[in-house]
Amino acid sequence: MSDRPAATPSFPPELSPEIGAVPTSVEAFQAALKAEREKTLAELRATLQAQNETHLHALRSAMQSEFERKLQEGIAAGVATGVAEAVQRILEQWRLARHQVFGPSSESHQGELFNEVEALAEQAADLEDAHEGAPAHNTPRPKRGHRRALPPELPRVEFLVDVPEAERQCACGTPMVRIGEDVSEQLDIVPMQIRAIRTVRPRYACPKGDQAPVQQPAPAQVLPRSNFSAGFLAMMAVVKYVDGLPLARFEKVMARHQVDVPRQSMTRAMIRLAQALQPLHNLARDTLLDAPVIHMDETTVQVLKEPGRSPTSKSYMWVQRGGPPGRTVVLFDYEASRSGQIPVRLLEGWQGYLMTDGYEGYAPVARLPGVEHLACAAHARRKFVEAKRVSPKGKSARADHALDLFARLYRIEAKLKTASDAQRFEARQTHSLPILQKLRAWLDETLPGVTPRSKLGEALGYLHKVWPRLIRYTECGDLPIDNNPAENAIRPFVIGRKAWLFADTPAGAHASAVLYSLLETAKANGREPYAWLRFVLEHLPMAQTVDEIEALLPWNTHDQDLAMNLAAWE
Repeated sequence: MSDRPAATPSFPPELSPEIGAVPTSVEAFQAALKAEREKTLAELRATLQAQNETHLHALRSAMQSEFERKLQEGIAAGVATGVAEAVQRILEQWRLARHQVFGPSSESHQGELFNEVEALAEQAADLEDAHEGAPAHNTPRPKRGHRRALPPELPRVEFLVDVPEAERQCACGTPMVRIGEDVSEQLDIVPMQIRAIRTVRPRYACPKGDQAPVQQPAPAQVLPRSNFSAGFLAMMAVVKYVDGLPLARFEKVMARHQVDVPRQSMTRAMIRLAQALQPLHNLARDTLLDAPVIHMDETTVQVLKEPGRSPTSKSYMWVQRGGPPGRTVVLFDYEASRSGQIPVRLLEGWQGYLMTDGYEGYAPVARLPGVEHLACAAHARRKFVEAKRVSPKGKSARADHALDLFARLYRIEAKLKTASDAQRFEARQTHSLPILQKLRAWLDETLPGVTPRSKLGEALGYLHKVWPRLIRYTECGDLPIDNNPAENAIRPFVIGRKAWLFADTPAGAHASAVLYSLLETAKANGREPYAWLRFVLEHLPMAQTVDEIEALLPWNTHDQDLAMNLAAWE
């Protein structure tokens, strides 16, 4: 054995324990191992986290790229579809505008803008439908090229163009005798005659001065202290509201006859005249509300000086047409808006069938108790007319199919024009309903395959929306198929608006509504508007009771009285 002592264990410097403290050195060694392990785990964790973030970023980038690719593809497809629809709409609008400017005013299956029923019935007169079972028309049409006879009631001025007496001697020496004559007539017009009516009221007094002078009172005038007679006021109203001539042009007509009447004076006279005629307008409304069926429509009017509104704002003229048998009423009402509460107020307390177009503003009045809502077939048909007009050549078959079915419906109505309500109801149930069933089946089949924003799609969508109200006319024999009576009543206003363009003030618009109402009502009852209005203006100042005013309504006057009144002033 060696006598050298045993060697002392060697530790790394960081683990070298102090001499005599072995347990402490083991704990330090374990702490160092733990620290090393945590350091390694932290490094590994950081490495894995970095790798995960790299993979997640790559995955996120890949998913985002794929999403953007699919999104772009979807957007491209949607844009392509939207562009295609927009191009189609632009082409349709262009074709429709071109037709309105350059196209003929009437074509087969197209009719006219307002009054298309009569033309439609004539176009369909030669068509036969197997389901109708009605005989064809055998009424002969008037021959063309023959001059129409002049009305027999016109006054005649006869000019005799005779053979000179010297030429009435036969060569044999025998005097000729009259064996006949040839008569021809030409229409002549006497230019407008303007005159002044002088009313002279002598005053009488006692030379001694024992009594106050006596004098007859001045005749009552519809416009007191005005220098416009009833005849002049009637002519001025008819010129503007029936013939559509603005007062500015009538002022020039008067100037050609060396009479200076400023248009401002005529405008003020029209407003005062409408105020004087307001009682007749009120009585006409009472008669209207007795009607079982009322037609209603509205159109725009511009009023320049309306408080709180821009001069370019749109206002509206509302028209209603109806009345009991033999008492047709046409009423115009000016309103600043198109609110659905306006028809509610105008028809307050009324119950019956209301015929309108598809404007949703009539929904509030249609929801009132006792009001049944009908939809206009002419409006629905007109949208298919537009779809046909904008279709490329040879691609309007679907619109043509709808127009053919509408033509058959209107032909039935044309044949029943003079029928009783019971006969009309039976014919509608027997012949019209099968055609409507065909139209409904075609609508259900065609609607899903047509883009809603095309003209054909709009026509189909409109027909689908109003269908429950459109077919209701078959429920009774006295219900109308369309709203054409209201459109015919509003047409003079629309034509006149093209000439006078706007109203200056709300008072002028209200005056126009009153005068349009009364003159159109007179026409609807077969009265000549000038003769009737002059008669009214001469007798209204003497009317003191409601009955006396009501006696002046068009259906209470007679043509003979109107003619005699005119003759009294000649």
